[in-house]
Amino acid sequence: MTKSEYQNPKSETNSNNKNSKFKIVSNFVLRISNFQPQRGQALITLLFFVLISLTITSAAIIIIIINSISVSRFQEGTLAYYLAESGVENALLRLLRDPNYTGETLTIGTGTAVITVTGANPKTVVVVSQNGNFKRTVQAQMNYNNGYYTFSNWKEI
Repeated sequence: MTKSEYQNPKSETNSNNKNSKFKIVSNFVLRISNFQPQRGQALITLLFFVLISLTITSAAIIIIIINSISVSRFQEGTLAYYLAESGVENALLRLLRDPNYTGETLTIGTGTAVITVTGANPKTVVVVSQNGNFKRTVQAQMNYNNGYYTFSNWKEI
């Protein structure tokens, strides 16, 4: 608004003219005849914030889905590793009971472990386990001495 549109309400030109197009607002007079609100501005602002909210929500949902897939794959890999270690421990128990044990296929839950025992002294136990799409292999070497097996090496291959 220009300077001419504001007037002091105490001025003589405004107080004497009762048909004036000015309205008293606190200590200033504001011309309201040329004021026209912009229609639709609130709708555009609302749509803008809804679009921003949808974008943020969609990104958060995508991140949650990716993380849950990642965690489930990590869990499958961890279960495959523990299944392989269980196969080595199973082979140790079988070797204590039967020194001629050569291996077997062990099924635990949804996973399988293929146990292979080779060698005389030290004996080498290789276990290949699979859980879902994950395969883990653990190898252990054992020495037999006076009715006891001692591990000289235990590692994941």
